[in-house]
Amino acid sequence: MTYQQEYNRWLQLATEPEIQTALAAMSPAEIEDAFYRDLAFGTGGLRGVLGAGTNRMNVYTVAKATQGLANYIVRQFPSPSVAIGYDSRLKSDVFSKTAAAVFAANGISVHLYPELMPTPCLSYAVRVLSCSAGIMITASHNPSKYNGYKVYGADGCQITTEAASAILAEINALDIFADVKWGDFDAALSSGLIRYIPEEVFTAFTEEVKRQSVLFGDEINRDLAIVYSPLNGTGLKPVTRALRESGFTNIRIVPKQEEPDGTFPTCPYPNPEIREAMELGLRLCEETGADLLLATDPDCDRCGIAVSAPEGYRLLTGNEVGLLLLDFVCAQRLKHGKMPLNPVFIKTIVTMDLAEKIAAHYGVETVNVLTGFKFIGEVIGRLEKQGREADFILGFEESYGYLTGSYVRDKDAVNAAFMICEMFAYYKTRGISLLDKLNELYQTFGYCKNTLHSYAFEGSAGFAKMQGIIAAFREGMPTIGGLAVEKLLDYSLGLDGLPQSDVLKFLLSGGCSVVVRPSGTEPKLKLYISVTAPDAASATTLEKQIVSELEQKLV
Repeated sequence: MTYQQEYNRWLQLATEPEIQTALAAMSPAEIEDAFYRDLAFGTGGLRGVLGAGTNRMNVYTVAKATQGLANYIVRQFPSPSVAIGYDSRLKSDVFSKTAAAVFAANGISVHLYPELMPTPCLSYAVRVLSCSAGIMITASHNPSKYNGYKVYGADGCQITTEAASAILAEINALDIFADVKWGDFDAALSSGLIRYIPEEVFTAFTEEVKRQSVLFGDEINRDLAIVYSPLNGTGLKPVTRALRESGFTNIRIVPKQEEPDGTFPTCPYPNPEIREAMELGLRLCEETGADLLLATDPDCDRCGIAVSAPEGYRLLTGNEVGLLLLDFVCAQRLKHGKMPLNPVFIKTIVTMDLAEKIAAHYGVETVNVLTGFKFIGEVIGRLEKQGREADFILGFEESYGYLTGSYVRDKDAVNAAFMICEMFAYYKTRGISLLDKLNELYQTFGYCKNTLHSYAFEGSAGFAKMQGIIAAFREGMPTIGGLAVEKLLDYSLGLDGLPQSDVLKFLLSGGCSVVVRPSGTEPKLKLYISVTAPDAASATTLEKQIVSELEQKLV
């Protein structure tokens, strides 16, 4: 069936009024982009632009994905149940109820959060409620035009590659209109097939976060002046509750970013990695003389920070915060005799390699995994099966994701905010700033600069161009930025026991590296640059040379 034929079919069968209005207003080019393919389903579930069409997030594509997942769950579990969470994005509440109704129509018990909640709270609910699976309606840190549908397994971790393939096969076997069982949400709620998750589950999650403390009795001054922004997402209630219950009560919320708002009016790209999203928080810090700025993305699984510096407030990268947390957790555990016998730290292959040196210094094993926190969660799961769950002390990725406990199997910005405040207070009480500590780490282990550069390739033509660029990179390069390419690692071959993934890593002379990776959830190509140099100035110069040469291949 051509995309035009599918469009005509939607005109006839898609009865939802908002969808009908959107279909009628489409230009030929918009029709092609909305129908030239189905929205991709993978280990990250679905993610796409809101709107009408098979390549869009709407009630029909959500319902079809849910029916496919329902068919898969029914085959796998004798008495299946699912947990559902949703964030502040446009249509998140609608999509969560749509999914719940479809599950219920398939005889699957549903546990639904009664209010928006962070992604880690969904992971936690799957585990404590012994669910067969879970879904989180979110597009994480993407612009407001996006929404998504993350799928979690019974272990609370995002689904494996194998499970994603099996679920995709179920979805592909369905007709989006004829084969979906549409249920009545209110009727299923009345019958008890859909139940709201009680407040006790959220309270238990908060207690788990607070249990991650590594102070072990050390005294700290908790009167930090904290500025916090939930970036109009889900973090306000869980982050402030965890902090205040732990004695961090001097908290100011960024006013225009306090309440949930899926349009993200003050930060078009609601990502704490992006300075623009942090600007209002930085201004409030300047006005109030705050010690620390915290910000979490809309589904509250990423956390970014800024600290006071002589030149003003300085944003720290995900790698820098991860290095600081790793050193802090290791030092505290050793100091108090709380280090496991065989401790494990987990990082992704694009995360700063300097972390491995710090871990080795403390006698901690480093496990490298593919990009995506789900792979960190999978390693925690394997440790649990081996009776070694307590050996896990920290996992982090360069994209502002951190976790210090095994109570969830995804990155947790509630946990990150709590641990960062504890760490900050510990050092401040002893007259040490986070920048002082970071410089100490660089002096001890060597200077390293890591950067991420993203390039958008929208639409069908952009997608095809991106595939061609990756193929060209795969052919290899003798030098990059004047540095010899010593080795090319092609993870599509399944290197080092890792699953096959469309990722390339160039190992350069002088301890530098470049990773080329298409995003699994966005029409973007990402370049991760890691530069080792004597100092920051030299590293910046070399990094610019590398990026300049790589960008010539993207034209």
